[in-house]
Amino acid sequence: MKYVISDVMTITKRQLLQLARIPELLVFSTIQPVMFVLLFRFVFGGSIETGQPGGYVQLLMPGIFVQTVAFTLASTAIGLAEDMKKGLIDRFRSLPISRGAVVIGRTFGDALLNILVLTVMAAAGYAVGWRPTSGGFSIFFAFLFLFMFGYALSWIGIYVGLAVKEARTVQSVGFLVTFPLTFLSNAFAPTTGMPKALQYFAEWNPVSTMVAACRQLFGLKNEFGATANSWPSQHPLETSLLYMVLLMAIFIPLSIRKYKNTSN
Repeated sequence: MKYVISDVMTITKRQLLQLARIPELLVFSTIQPVMFVLLFRFVFGGSIETGQPGGYVQLLMPGIFVQTVAFTLASTAIGLAEDMKKGLIDRFRSLPISRGAVVIGRTFGDALLNILVLTVMAAAGYAVGWRPTSGGFSIFFAFLFLFMFGYALSWIGIYVGLAVKEARTVQSVGFLVTFPLTFLSNAFAPTTGMPKALQYFAEWNPVSTMVAACRQLFGLKNEFGATANSWPSQHPLETSLLYMVLLMAIFIPLSIRKYKNTSN
């Protein structure tokens, strides 16, 4: 067990060193979410009525936070596919390290990058008027939830990256999953204006439950339409936690098995 942990930490360190040696990855990982904050804040900020004290930016920031960690799925998948194309999987296979450590270390590295990205985003949100009204513990818990959600989704990215392998195709698959989940949700606008069928989809969407959970932890009011009495609308924190546990329970063993079969 001690050697497995050491192997995982070695691969995680490799991920972090890669960011230091290729600073463009770090720069673009932080610039893109900040651009989303500015664009949505100033393009849509005056056209969407939310009823939230402080205006649209209060509704926006939890949605942008969740969207950003949701993109971890695509970035993890693309990074792993590129490593496979370069032959790094064969190199790791020749080393005396645990097979599972390679994929576990990659998910840890991507999760640590999310901490930095969320910090930069929070600063950008504060600069454009975002002010959470809850206490410090609730805010910390919200960011911990975001970290966990990004980590759970990174395991889907591992499986996709191993299954598809071609980086360009992986990118299309990753965004094909994340974009509908993000925009058919309550992330950027209340679901009350959607057709009733889409409202039900949106409220059971894992992105929506995470956004609702973050808004609740940030001291904001959630707005629900046809699904106002559904389990996700009444218990977004519990629903999000269940989704994360379910995703990891499914995709961690699937991804590790897929990696071992790929190595063989």
